[in-house]
Amino acid sequence: MASPRAADLPVEKAPVDAQSVSNESDSSNEEGWEDVEPEDDSQPVVDLFSETVYPDVRSMLQMCKEKHNFDLLKIQKDLGLDFLDSIKLVNYIRSQVKAGNTTPDVSSKSRFEDDAYMKPVLEDDALLYSLDDIAEEQNEDAAPGGDAERRVLELQEDLERLQTQFSEYRTAVQKSMEDQLTKEDEKLEPGVSAKSSADKTEEVDADYFSSYSYNTIHESMLKDTIRTDAYRDFVYENKHLFKDKVVLDVGCGTGILSMFCAKAGAKKVISVDNSNIIDRAKEIVYDNGLGEVITCIRGKIEEVTLPVEKVDIIISEWMGYGLLFEAMFDSVIYARDRYLTPDGLMVPSHATLRVAPFADPDFVASHISFWHNVYGFKMTSMLLNIYDEALVRGVQSKTIPGDSNIFLPLPLHTITVEELNFIKEFEFTLNEDIDALDGFAIWFDIFFMPSRDSPVPENAIPSEMQKKGIVAFTTGPDGIETHWMQTILLIDHGKEEPKPLKKGQSFTGKVGYQRKQNGSRGLDITIDWQGGEDATGHQQWALQ
Repeated sequence: MASPRAADLPVEKAPVDAQSVSNESDSSNEEGWEDVEPEDDSQPVVDLFSETVYPDVRSMLQMCKEKHNFDLLKIQKDLGLDFLDSIKLVNYIRSQVKAGNTTPDVSSKSRFEDDAYMKPVLEDDALLYSLDDIAEEQNEDAAPGGDAERRVLELQEDLERLQTQFSEYRTAVQKSMEDQLTKEDEKLEPGVSAKSSADKTEEVDADYFSSYSYNTIHESMLKDTIRTDAYRDFVYENKHLFKDKVVLDVGCGTGILSMFCAKAGAKKVISVDNSNIIDRAKEIVYDNGLGEVITCIRGKIEEVTLPVEKVDIIISEWMGYGLLFEAMFDSVIYARDRYLTPDGLMVPSHATLRVAPFADPDFVASHISFWHNVYGFKMTSMLLNIYDEALVRGVQSKTIPGDSNIFLPLPLHTITVEELNFIKEFEFTLNEDIDALDGFAIWFDIFFMPSRDSPVPENAIPSEMQKKGIVAFTTGPDGIETHWMQTILLIDHGKEEPKPLKKGQSFTGKVGYQRKQNGSRGLDITIDWQGGEDATGHQQWALQ
């Protein structure tokens, strides 16, 4: 039950600045307010289905119709959406796309009626501020012309209505952020003693498990067919391994893996989860007539008491962004060492971490250069520490100008928790000329071997293993996109312009994964790289 994070659904961390919205709304009552409107009404807007930036809303919506068969105006009309409904729709679409679902269901207003969709996915989303203008223009196109006096009255009414709607929007956004702000304020209150490290860890764990109580996360994971099909295929294609066996599902979520095992003939399946989703899992299990086989237990695997001494198989979907984000694998290792029989099977059985060069000037422009001109304003202060954060994005294979290199193989039957903090060597060679090395991409591959004694060949490629009948999948850019996508580490070149690099240039280096010391489940990733005088450096990124 790992990934995606609740805080990162969507992946972008982009809450709206409620104060700026307030100022923008309140300023409408000031004399001369009209003067602050830009002379050019067109504003750049980010595409609903990608990171492409269009010069205005109209061109973006037209491209959505042509490329994705998505007609925002028609959906507004067909579903009878008002201004706030339309805001929810936009945020729903953006959150679904960022979670990996590029064909979100908009057949019913009920799909996005949750107030959680009032929270903006993109900071300063130009589309949200243009929704009313779009509808207004559509109405103007359809209506016959009128006299100037009637038009003035209409504009006055529209202005009053817009002020009210933005006020409602501001209130809704503030309400959606109250819990987070309250937590931060409590930390800053004078006289409040600092929490112990144990208390902080407990609080982080509580937030982590709470995040898995929401449907959206589980929907995203279940709809990731690469992920879910792999587990199903391995279990159903190897029913002889599961027949009459005792299986432990660590972090069972909705119980889908447990039900696969039960259907494959397992004698008993013990499903453990420490979030409220366990209550839904119990209902799902009984609704499917599997209550006699599957036992659902609420709690941490390290703290619960299982109804058996040992299990024959441990199945778990523990993988996080960059593979080890969330530190859930620690719990799986604990379960393995405490409960798995000496000849027991881990499902999946192996994982490999890969690193590759990344070069994509358009990506850099959309993430970095964007801040130099935001709706005509300079916002370069937003670039402070922007290179310190690891990004979770789906990139195209054409942005990887060299072969990937495995820097950490993980044999799940034997690897230890201590080995998950590491510094490992890597090397790769560019297979094309590039204008600059913009960063590195990290992803992982997963393998399901039918025996603990079955090795995974060195530098194994999932697609090649599949041809041999082995269930495996990749989260890399060469495969179908999963909800894990790739971890992108952008290089900070400082004030120096990066140098062009030639095909055949070789790189060596070291990748480090280090747990954060504040009790969080995040990671610090460091890379040292050497590629000659023009391409050498050291940098650290936070995955959190």
